[in-house]
Amino acid sequence: MTGRMTDRLRAGIVYTETVIYSAPEAFAAEAPYQTAIVSLDGGGRVTVRIAGDRVAIGDKVVETEPREGVPFFEKSGSQKAV
Repeated sequence: MTGRMTDRLRAGIVYTETVIYSAPEAFAAEAPYQTAIVSLDGGGRVTVRIAGDRVAIGDKVVETEPREGVPFFEKSGSQKAV
């Protein structure tokens, strides 16, 4: 168990996003990187890191494997929520 209520990967829609250019020292080597707040399909919102292509508000995203306890999401096959 990962500590979440379910082990299934989550999906949702990007509520807001930003790109971090000036990162804290622990993450400086990873800058620039994108973070987002995702409105989950099952309700609620979660702050995540974005893997792969950049996302925009309204994009559909799916969870990938967490890294060091941080949830990572990536753009899903369909681009925008209807």
